[in-house]
Amino acid sequence: MSTIKKIRQTAAYALLFGGGTALLASCSNDDSLPQAETNTITIENVLDAKPLVESGTFMGTGTPPVIFPGQSIGIEFYAGAGQSLSFATMYGWSNDLFFAPENPGINLYKADGTPVTGDVSAQIKLWDNGTRVNQAPGSNVSHPGTAEPIPGNITEVNGTDAQGNKYLPVSQLMKATLAYLGNSQFKLTIENKSKGTANETPFSPGVWTVSYAPGGDILEKMPIYTEGQPATNGLTNIAEMGDNAAMHEYLRGLTGIFTPLSPALVVVYRGDENPFYKAGEKDRGEGLSDLAQTGNADILAAKLEAKSGVKKVYVLKEPASTVLLPKIGSTAGGKVMQQLDVEKGDRIAIATMYGLSNDWFFATMGNGIDATKKGDVSDQLSLYDNGTKKDQYPGANIRIDLPGMSLEESKPIQEVPNPNAFTTLPQIIKVTLN
Repeated sequence: MSTIKKIRQTAAYALLFGGGTALLASCSNDDSLPQAETNTITIENVLDAKPLVESGTFMGTGTPPVIFPGQSIGIEFYAGAGQSLSFATMYGWSNDLFFAPENPGINLYKADGTPVTGDVSAQIKLWDNGTRVNQAPGSNVSHPGTAEPIPGNITEVNGTDAQGNKYLPVSQLMKATLAYLGNSQFKLTIENKSKGTANETPFSPGVWTVSYAPGGDILEKMPIYTEGQPATNGLTNIAEMGDNAAMHEYLRGLTGIFTPLSPALVVVYRGDENPFYKAGEKDRGEGLSDLAQTGNADILAAKLEAKSGVKKVYVLKEPASTVLLPKIGSTAGGKVMQQLDVEKGDRIAIATMYGLSNDWFFATMGNGIDATKKGDVSDQLSLYDNGTKKDQYPGANIRIDLPGMSLEESKPIQEVPNPNAFTTLPQIIKVTLN
């Protein structure tokens, strides 16, 4: 699938998760100990990834629930760097015209990573769905009107439609304003300012989306429509009737979680405590924060090699992409494997970053896993907040400090609840011992 190829080719992942050697292994603290058995650990990203961070609907507050001239509505959403907002709403007094930003949507961040605010109306355009013959726009338009003998493709209406009817620039009919609410949250206000113009019209109930952009590459660049192609997935219902139900259901199926996992730290050790963290305590400054914030496990691995009781340390990296990508369409998620030489009494501790977060990491709970155990041990891992960066919507985080809005914090490491303050997470990581 082209999406996964693009992701693997994105150099931003190397920046996100850091470099380092493909495998680090310490020498045994006591090479004279006899080898009891081998156990192979397999770590997989089993997430069935979705391309959209969020999606939703909007409508007016009256009856019918349209946005009349002089009225406005607000859409609140989360978005990270590189992501954009798309939406669609019917030009109500037309046969099949709709307003929408040009793909891939409204730019939400500047080149320096700061949020875009203010009037973004210039990014909105008027489109012809191509399924109905256009009458002169106005309150006398009959619905649904005359069907095109051969349904056409979606085209921009730039001043006039195919039948020669005239239209003012969209910015004179609709005002779209962005406000940044902090912590990667925005509000888009859509105001109907067509009152008294030659193109006065209500706006119908609509839909909106925000797409993931791992490595800066937007995954779903045309979530609602494709210029030059026929309308699909319920868009015609919006363009002809202002009915957003079918499109909303379609977009909900594309909305969910997307995240890679960083190179995985695997530690074989002996002792009564996990050698690199304890829930309820603050980060020890040994490199766990590097793993949790950037996916770089090498610093922590080097520190652990010198610790008493630690027998082996591995940093497992997926050969093609370094990170463990989620399942994308029919392409399986990333997987790494390592043969471990273990004995009775050995423990295994694991850590890997929730890639599209500020400082979340998956790790074995408590004092790790019995190294001689067999089978699926995924239930012995949980997701933790490292407490060194403020939490933001997973996959819609910005990672940089903004004026007056620092992400730095210093809190004890805590388990991330599920559902959490932002969303509900499905199973993402699978760990097996065989």
